Amino acid sequence: MKNIKRSWAEPYKMKMVELLKMTTPEHRKKALKEAGYNTFLLKSDDVYIDLLTDSGTSAMSDRQWAGMMMGDEAYAGSRNFYHLEEVVKEVYGYKYLVPTHQGRGAENILSKILIKKGDIIPGNMYFTTTRLHQELAGGKFEDIIIDEAHDPENEFPFKGNVDLHKLEKLIKKYGAGKIPYVSIATSVNMAGGQPISMQNLKELRTLTKKNKIRIIHDMTRVAENAYFIQQKEKGYEKKTIKEIVKEINSYTDGATMSAKKDALVNIGGFLAINEWEIFEEARNMVVVYEGLHTYGGLAGRDMEAMAIGIAESVSADHIKARVGQVIYLGNKMIDYNIPIVKPIGGHGIFVDAKKFLPHIPQEQFPAQTLAAELYLDAGVRTMERGIVSAGRKANGENYFPKLELVRFTIPRRVYTQAHMDVIAESAAYVYDRRKKIKGMKMVYEPKYLRFFQARFQPLK
Repeated sequence: MKNIKRSWAEPYKMKMVELLKMTTPEHRKKALKEAGYNTFLLKSDDVYIDLLTDSGTSAMSDRQWAGMMMGDEAYAGSRNFYHLEEVVKEVYGYKYLVPTHQGRGAENILSKILIKKGDIIPGNMYFTTTRLHQELAGGKFEDIIIDEAHDPENEFPFKGNVDLHKLEKLIKKYGAGKIPYVSIATSVNMAGGQPISMQNLKELRTLTKKNKIRIIHDMTRVAENAYFIQQKEKGYEKKTIKEIVKEINSYTDGATMSAKKDALVNIGGFLAINEWEIFEEARNMVVVYEGLHTYGGLAGRDMEAMAIGIAESVSADHIKARVGQVIYLGNKMIDYNIPIVKPIGGHGIFVDAKKFLPHIPQEQFPAQTLAAELYLDAGVRTMERGIVSAGRKANGENYFPKLELVRFTIPRRVYTQAHMDVIAESAAYVYDRRKKIKGMKMVYEPKYLRFFQARFQPLK
């Protein structure tokens, strides 16, 4: 009996299920063509297992649904805002709160306040909406993530770390006055859900404090980052997720939050800040762009669900099962020899499309092609994170990122281990026939964030 490997199960049971539509290969072929071979343009009804994103796709708990019934829909001074404000201070540690309809609303307001034309914003790898808001405000993003993050096979445990030498070079080149803040994400989405270490954050805080530069934190997946610190960083194995989250935040000056991820809600976000002057400006601007400063584009019920979700997100049982399901899928894919980003990240599996489809050049969109093929095989919707997502430079040239990935993003508390098996087996089937797959050409490109609405055609 001592040699028996013990399994784990989800720390919840189901009271309600959503019935899924099972489709045929013919149906999927037609649906994909109508969507311009862009998985973002597929209708949800045509998708069997939806791994497009973990943003707003989580299942809320019974406590969150009960909280929705306690929504105070007053236009001003909703009690739910004050509950949310209290929870943000308790769990995250920031002084001031400005709610927004989602994370990019907070990015927009923050960028307009802090960034001037010609400013430089260093960060541990770009994120699509974050970089765009920085550019629209007149700034320029500079990547200061460690080199290991650009290598899918490198198994360094904290590939979200900042390369402090890169940052020092930028400070020397431009001057600290040209850097309104350093943009830090936990965990780093575009690198494959990779965490930043606490030691690196401490060293970054020392450097920025010396140069009087802020650190602004994209804390969308901070609880997942805290879990990796707990599991992999010496001295944190006995600390709680809540304690680690608060310590991470203590080394930063403010944060933008898409609550649709860690906080387990279907809509919502906020800007949290420690400086009164920035808060004062933000709560004026939120009235222009989002709604009154005590609701920021959200219903009272949404704020109540968010407050409860934040508390649930730092539960040890929840985060172990959430990341555990991702690790389970990743190990299944490794067993099938599918090339994925290593180590396995916190919110999804990122398949290396360059290695999966080495015969397709990057300008023929291998990750976009692979996402389409995965949908055709089993109705599993994934998304591209490569040249299409990277977009174009100011001069019109394409960015050519080193990472050309397909993201299998796992919603929280939604799918079972059996679904993970189906996903891995589908990927393995497509991998077996990979040499027959052709690339694509882009036939429609919108001005901003093209990965959302671009359309493609397969090459013959």
